Amino acid sequence: MKQLYFQLSWKRIRTARCSRWGEIMRQPLLRTILAGVAILAPFSTYVRGQAVQHNPALQPPSQFDISPPVRDLKPVEGRGMPPFVHPPRPIPRPQQALIVDPVVQSTAPAAVMPATSSNFLGVGNGFTGPSGSFSVQGAPSDANMAAGPNHIVQAVNSSYAVFSKTGTVIAGPTTFATRFSNFGGCQNTYYSDPIVQYDRQADRWILSILAYASANSGPYYHCIAVSTTGDPTGSYARYAYSFSNLPDYPKMGVWPDAYYVTYNMFQGNTLLGAQVCAHNRTAMLAGQPETSQCFMTGSSDGALLPADVDGASAPPNGAPNYLLSLASVANTLSLWTLHVDWSTPANSTFTGPINIGVAPFNLACSNGGTCIPQSGTSTQLDSLGDRLMYRLAYRNFGDHEALVANHSVNPGSETGVRWYEIRSPGSNPSVYQQGTYAPDSNHRWMGSIGMDSAGDIGLGVSVSGSSIHPEVHYTGSLASDLPLGNMTQGEASIIDGAGSQTTYFCFPFTCALTRWGDYTAIRIDPSDDCTFWYTNQYIPSNGAFNWSTRIASFKFPSCGGTVTVPAAPTNLSATGGNAQVSLTWTGSSGATSYNVKRGTTSGGPYTTVGSPATTGYTDTGLTNGTTYYYVVTAVNSGGESGNSSQASATPQAPPPAPSFTLSAPAFSVRHGSSAPDTITITPANGFTGNVQLSASNLPPRSTASFSPNPVAVSSTSSSTMTLTTSSSTKRKTYTITITGTGGGTTASTTVNVTVN
Repeated sequence: MKQLYFQLSWKRIRTARCSRWGEIMRQPLLRTILAGVAILAPFSTYVRGQAVQHNPALQPPSQFDISPPVRDLKPVEGRGMPPFVHPPRPIPRPQQALIVDPVVQSTAPAAVMPATSSNFLGVGNGFTGPSGSFSVQGAPSDANMAAGPNHIVQAVNSSYAVFSKTGTVIAGPTTFATRFSNFGGCQNTYYSDPIVQYDRQADRWILSILAYASANSGPYYHCIAVSTTGDPTGSYARYAYSFSNLPDYPKMGVWPDAYYVTYNMFQGNTLLGAQVCAHNRTAMLAGQPETSQCFMTGSSDGALLPADVDGASAPPNGAPNYLLSLASVANTLSLWTLHVDWSTPANSTFTGPINIGVAPFNLACSNGGTCIPQSGTSTQLDSLGDRLMYRLAYRNFGDHEALVANHSVNPGSETGVRWYEIRSPGSNPSVYQQGTYAPDSNHRWMGSIGMDSAGDIGLGVSVSGSSIHPEVHYTGSLASDLPLGNMTQGEASIIDGAGSQTTYFCFPFTCALTRWGDYTAIRIDPSDDCTFWYTNQYIPSNGAFNWSTRIASFKFPSCGGTVTVPAAPTNLSATGGNAQVSLTWTGSSGATSYNVKRGTTSGGPYTTVGSPATTGYTDTGLTNGTTYYYVVTAVNSGGESGNSSQASATPQAPPPAPSFTLSAPAFSVRHGSSAPDTITITPANGFTGNVQLSASNLPPRSTASFSPNPVAVSSTSSSTMTLTTSSSTKRKTYTITITGTGGGTTASTTVNVTVN
């Protein structure tokens, strides 16, 4: 079986052109063979010269203090400057010929994802909160967020804001220049790569961001702020760490013994390797100075993600932090562990990597670069397919530990999201399930993945294509769903962008703005350990540096108990109009939306024509004279109610409005004299009322009068127009316009008059 798989794969790869790659990927015979191989030949876990490092580098902060509460800080704005672009710094990855992805999910599931329970505007261009309005200062947005018991804190590349869980802006947008005002290098010009964390066990908030005066030279500062209470608008312990080389793309994970941070260390555009630092969580929570312990990988490794705990169950006592990345060996993941000893730093160990074999994949956009199309523009977007996407979510279920991660790949002609669930990372790490989510020809990337307390998986993504603007979608699978490796619960939209990202002026040229997102964030609400929160960016209209963000939540009914299905709506009423029917009904308690269903015969069958969130709907584009039959059901995350009682209506074209017409025969008049003409008024469609007459385009030096005027019209009526000319009126034929106005309508006619 293995031999046949590789013969078919390589033969088709050698003979295929890129434009046919998607076609090859979806050939039924090849797909069946690959599925068999994926079962018969599981991917292996092996050690690649696993090293154990001791004696970490010790890095105290260059500055430390306790700030006043955010609400008491004087706002500080970044200095005036045009929007800037954070340049992508790619991670070198092994190149290989195109291979067949054996775990691609190329069809959309039939199930329906739960609707969002909250869905509101986040920080973006033009966003306004209590602290004023926000103007985009750069790209990409670096949209990130964390969820606490009562708040959502969202950060973008230069500011952050605090929201209620229903979208009310409690504080912000606050610039990071304000958050780190009067704090050394952290009060700087450029900010990027923010991270927001909520430490559930301690009820604290953590803000992290890079600050630098120049994108091309140091010093660079990593700035961390840890709240002194559970109030995200209160005071923070602030720490500044100075670097001579760029600590790019920092990512943070919360662990019982430390806050773990990873960086891609660059000297210019040369990757030096990944740096992994453990920050003393106990000291930071106490508002005390701390000294971090840091290790470096080799120069061939980069973009490590630290494990980030979800749920009430902590990792096993003494468990090291797990760190995962795409490996420098094709089709593998690399797993490291960092065990920190705060009493004796020399005993701290950084171990790895263990290489975990995974299903073959192609990096998105060939090398992780730029290839995502958008509607209406030739500008393509960055995939960042050279790295795992934030976060590496960890959960301890008691009988097993699980990590979930994702990155962007090309299973065919489109970009999709490869995702993994890895179990037993502390003993025998193995891939429990994996899949590539690419259900249609649109591109999906910039994913973030998480797992709730029931083991259900949620995945948020960006979606774009040649015929659509970038959109924000979400999908997922339940712990009980089979087969493994599939997003089985359908796909839903959080918001569909109305524009594409285009070009900007980069003196002296116009440049394509390809930078997109950089990363997104899916989080689990600590209040119920079930609700997923997701944030991502979109473009509200074609342009550059005009991104907005969205924050939304959803929950699977399988988590945290059964949700009661709402009762059927009542009092359904249908009223016909012109080519439409208006519907109203009494809603059901617990409903999050309604399905309006239409049929053309009494009793159905019915087809869903709308899903409003309110108790009213207008069905348009109908045929006048046809009777339509309706029922309405109520929907929530627990399911769909029964039908309401049936209601029907017949759209009808409205009768023509009352009107009238004018007519008059041609006539003649001697110059210097007068002559009459009869104006006939004919009513239509039941018109009655007074009609006021007037004449225009008269012969020179002539007048016209009407008797009677106005004319009372209830049936065909008339008025005599008398035209009076002067002796100097030139002899010729003229065309006079007669106009009548009355009853909200106007009519006119023309009449020829010859002056003799």
